[in-house]
Amino acid sequence: MKNIISFLFAGIIGGLIVVASFSMINKDQVIYELNQSPKAILTSSSTATAPNDFVLAAERVTPSVVSINVREDRLLAQKRLQEERNKRGSDWFDFHKFFNSQPYPKNGNGSGVIISEDGYIVTNNHVIEDGDIIDVMIGDRTLSASVIGKDPSTDIALIKVDATGLTPVEFANSDRLKVGEWVVAIGSPFSYLTSTVTAGIVSAKARDIDILQNDFAIEEFIQTDAAINPGNSGGALVNTEGNLVGINTAIATPTGVYAGYSFAIPSNLVKKIVDDIKENGDIERARLGIRGRTIDEIIKKENNLTINQGFIVDIVDKSSGAQFSGVLPGDVIIQANEKRVDKFEDLYEVVEFAKVGETINLVVLRKNKKLKIPVYLRKGI
Repeated sequence: MKNIISFLFAGIIGGLIVVASFSMINKDQVIYELNQSPKAILTSSSTATAPNDFVLAAERVTPSVVSINVREDRLLAQKRLQEERNKRGSDWFDFHKFFNSQPYPKNGNGSGVIISEDGYIVTNNHVIEDGDIIDVMIGDRTLSASVIGKDPSTDIALIKVDATGLTPVEFANSDRLKVGEWVVAIGSPFSYLTSTVTAGIVSAKARDIDILQNDFAIEEFIQTDAAINPGNSGGALVNTEGNLVGINTAIATPTGVYAGYSFAIPSNLVKKIVDDIKENGDIERARLGIRGRTIDEIIKKENNLTINQGFIVDIVDKSSGAQFSGVLPGDVIIQANEKRVDKFEDLYEVVEFAKVGETINLVVLRKNKKLKIPVYLRKGI
């Protein structure tokens, strides 16, 4: 009897150990699975419903997306080589002359989007900036294009071909675009895969990825997981109705090709820049030339201020428009172009797209007295 009870007790204990061990193994498996990358079941929390297809968007927009080839004129290539020789010195040139005796012109390719029936095409500045000869492929036609203007700070360029009856894209309001919404990218990856269509969702908005090498860069990218590659730059990002929500510009990649995320300039920003270029040609951005902080309780007490809002100037850059206009350290900016300034972001919205030659009308508080200061924005600040 004692033996039976002992065996029974041992069996119960053994069973409990097995159950506990099995539970621990399952828990470890779940943790392991959660740390795997990628796992399809875990890749998206989007509530967006995928459309049955993207045929409508592709049919509407493909005729509006062009392939662009650019190349540098041979004479300019010779000039570039001479400038490199002067910059690096004769020793460098003599060492390399056997390998670089011929001035090879630069060339490149990208995409563009037709925005008017009479031949206006928007693309990226980096697509055409090194090119003197620009060829645009529209269907089975190759047309020469001229540059209307460029804005390096947003990486937007406007070119034009001599043609009529083209199919322009329709702009959408990119501010209404939502994270999780489906989008379609159309362009010419690797230069030869023209009219390529890919799809994905909006992963994020207003991304600043510090990719534009410009002192006045404006980055408010739409991030998507629609696949784009070199050659897609300047192409269209559209919603499922086929309306333009962005211009594809960049990819985040450790390899040089698509690695999961792409970035597009929002259509609202594109439209604003295109309108400016049509009116003014090349756009050269300017800044006030000040640095400072948003007013808070600590700053208010330190500076004996009587207000709770505004932007206090700590530094005025030398030779800037602000310095020449009389802005001083300690001034508190409370208004810019008749817009109330409560914080830095309010001031930034006014000066973000400011151009050389424009005037920003400031109202500042200096020793608790209001002053009106018009600031003429200068070149090279």
